[in-house]
Amino acid sequence: MLSVNHVTGGYPGHEVLHDLSFDVQKGELLGIVGPNGSGKTTIFKVISGILKAQSGEVTIKGKSISKYSAKQLAKVLAVLPQHAEQAFPYTVKETVSLGRYAHHTGWFQMWSEHDEAVVQKTMEQTGIKAFQDNYVNELSGGERQRVFLAQALAQEPEILLLDEPTNHLDLSYQKELLDLLKKWTREQGLTVISIFHDLNLAGLYCDRLLLLEEGKINKHNKPNEVLEEGRIQSVYRTHIEKHPHPTVPKPQMLLLPEKRAEDLDDLLIDNRLLKYDDDMIMLETPFPLRTMSSGVVGSGTGWYKSFVNRRVSKNYSCLNHREEMRAYLRKRGIDPFETVGMMTAVCLEDVSYRLIEEDDVSVFIVVTAGIGNAVDASRSAEHVYAPLPGTINTWVFVNGSLTDEAFIQSIMTATESKVKVLHDHDVKDSVTGSYATGTPTDSILIASSQRGKHLPYAGTITTLGKLISQGVYTCTSEALKNYRERMSV
Repeated sequence: MLSVNHVTGGYPGHEVLHDLSFDVQKGELLGIVGPNGSGKTTIFKVISGILKAQSGEVTIKGKSISKYSAKQLAKVLAVLPQHAEQAFPYTVKETVSLGRYAHHTGWFQMWSEHDEAVVQKTMEQTGIKAFQDNYVNELSGGERQRVFLAQALAQEPEILLLDEPTNHLDLSYQKELLDLLKKWTREQGLTVISIFHDLNLAGLYCDRLLLLEEGKINKHNKPNEVLEEGRIQSVYRTHIEKHPHPTVPKPQMLLLPEKRAEDLDDLLIDNRLLKYDDDMIMLETPFPLRTMSSGVVGSGTGWYKSFVNRRVSKNYSCLNHREEMRAYLRKRGIDPFETVGMMTAVCLEDVSYRLIEEDDVSVFIVVTAGIGNAVDASRSAEHVYAPLPGTINTWVFVNGSLTDEAFIQSIMTATESKVKVLHDHDVKDSVTGSYATGTPTDSILIASSQRGKHLPYAGTITTLGKLISQGVYTCTSEALKNYRERMSV
């Protein structure tokens, strides 16, 4: 659809672009990204015909843009600059209607039914139809941006050029606009080329990204290839981390602010931060810990300061347990949005905890355990499902900095140790008679201070893995012993 062939250019006395070549396919949404001064606006002007290349050429549908008249080009290509201006007090509809000029052959051509239909449709699609009789100069910046987008779309172009289209738009309209652009590329074959400063929006919506650096192409590929952590750190000269989007297979880049002095303070997480009574066990830290858990609240990954293991009766109704748990926390002055909360049906007096240390690495383990509803996971199909409160709840607090890999390995190592305890303590599945591997609703928590020693791995024979294995085995064994002694009385 559009090709840029060995384009070099810029401004008098200042060459900005250096031998750029790339293609854009029909129905593609291409995002142009790069730091300030990398050439994004210059290539935008060259593609739109505003700026002539010093060498090389831009072709649309195999024809050089220099061969198009202004009106011919306007039928194929529409442009929305970053700062569209309205010099005259036109209404919204009148402003959008100007986009039909390219399709009129003379000064006195009559306004057609098709013209009216196109204008009404684009106003509806961009969410401005309700105020079509208002004057543009009376609108907010975001509303004006949508008016000029509608004007560009009223040209019925095959290619749409956008310079920061989400500028001035709030979150809801950013999403609506980009969803709409994506829909047009997919359903109508519209080709969209857009400059983005927001790498995350570009990564979410673009089919491919063109990363510019000092007027040259650093990378032109799919977003996951372009938004590579080391590449973006090098081009933008800043510290970022790349993470997958939590719900769609798209990359997201996270800025890392400079750490303050208090962020570097060491803190040993141990029993000094733990308190408990008959109702709940709670550990609070002065700063949030990076956490991976299966809690009733605070499940998944996040940053939390409060950790609660609450005792409930064996007959507790689990039908609305998350909201009920949040209400329980609020009633006690605990913020549920900063808390990982679990439930257990065992007496909290059976808890076992200890700090395990070796080679400047330490973990603090807390375990509550009971085996009244123990299950062999390999034969769980023989059981009838019923939602029950958790029984064996395991907390692992790491005084160190974990990688994502280490978080997952910590869960595996802790689980293997728990299963070994049940085997060694001859815990059986009451339905199958085979050795149990846990209970149906066991919960686990791995929380790291993300300060101090870097710990990339937590497999069973690593230093961290050995501490987790030892701590979980010892504490689970002791908690089970306490449970059995109490039950035998």
